Amino acid sequence: MRDAPARLLGARARLRWIHLILGGALLMPYFLLAQVGVGVAAGGANAFSSFPLTLAAYAAALPLAAATAVFGLVRPLSVSAVRALCGVPGERLAEGPALSWAARGRTSAWWTLHLGVGALVSGMTLAVPPMAVVLIALPFVSGPRATELGLGWFSTRAEPYVAPVLGIGLLAALALCAAGAGVLLARTAPVLLGPTAADRLAAAEERAADLAVRNRLARELHDAVGHALSAVTLQAAAARRMVERDPDFVREALAAIEDTTRRTVGELDAVLGLLRDGDPARPDAAPAPTLAADLDGLLARTRAAGTAITVHQEPGAVGDWAALPAIVSREAYRIVQEGLSNALRHGTGPVDLRIRVRAGHDSTDRDRLRDRPCDQPRELEITMTNPPAAPEDREPRTTGGRGLRGSAERAALLGGSVEAGPHEDRWRLRAVLPLAGGDR
Repeated sequence: MRDAPARLLGARARLRWIHLILGGALLMPYFLLAQVGVGVAAGGANAFSSFPLTLAAYAAALPLAAATAVFGLVRPLSVSAVRALCGVPGERLAEGPALSWAARGRTSAWWTLHLGVGALVSGMTLAVPPMAVVLIALPFVSGPRATELGLGWFSTRAEPYVAPVLGIGLLAALALCAAGAGVLLARTAPVLLGPTAADRLAAAEERAADLAVRNRLARELHDAVGHALSAVTLQAAAARRMVERDPDFVREALAAIEDTTRRTVGELDAVLGLLRDGDPARPDAAPAPTLAADLDGLLARTRAAGTAITVHQEPGAVGDWAALPAIVSREAYRIVQEGLSNALRHGTGPVDLRIRVRAGHDSTDRDRLRDRPCDQPRELEITMTNPPAAPEDREPRTTGGRGLRGSAERAALLGGSVEAGPHEDRWRLRAVLPLAGGDR
């Protein structure tokens, strides 16, 4: 009982009252059109002068409102009003226009309910307060008392205390009706304006697409910036150790640092461009690195940190890495880059890198590598091994394993796989990327 005044006249109740009055205002065009039709049907009678004809016009206006609510834009307008004025949480309401006929039917039912109930409350809001004021003032003002109303309890001849009590009762009843109607609409809105199964599926697909874009950006930033920082740190540390003994090595390390940072700035600029909606690709933006064009530079920059790398390349049937599908070449470069980063941080001694094209093990029909038919599906296999560092010599892990997880995601998008971990007495990274179906 203590919160009864707040339920009737609190901020939320007042906003819901405004929402009902808005519904009554929206019904007026339909009501006026229906009054014309009712007047013609009644032989030219004035529908405003007859209460039964007014009720008939009100009843005829509701189907007109329901028919126009099948248009898709009615639902987003209704949802916006319900969120702002009825206090219904946004996650319980649907987004966007109603596309299916089931959703349009529910929207039509809501539109009819909102406008119908709103018209009744709006009419009461216009009529009751003036009547209540007159009744409350009746014992104190002589003019109204001299008027013969003769309406029973509303008669000017009634006891003086009766009229004010009736006036206050009318105001309380109006507030109660408005609050009850507001609660009715607030509870009905999630049922009629809530998401359908198709809406939930579309929202899930949109969230999945957004998550895929965010994961892609996270992978690109990690692989580009994370590798560059690791390489630059090791190159600078190696240069510092050799500054007195081998000036030529120091110059090479500084040149590698310069080249690494320049390339990374270009890659970072390209990735940040993807974060800006509608930002067109700049003509001078750095192209995505590939295995064919950038492997040698990556190996040279890694060797500048003092790490020996032995490379075995077996292009096999493709003849040259430039013949690889572009997407496979890009993802293979990033996987090699991440493998070298882990080898630098957590391994010791020389790195053995083997890249080869081999026959796949899946029994499928004839596949294609670009336009070349081959008897068996082919795969790009990347294997990288090096001795693991002693636990006390390993660089502390600060990335939570996101790099290797990102490499596994890259491979999975192409239907391949990545394995990383101890193998015999060495640390090994092994990736397999199918070549069939890669787009250039």
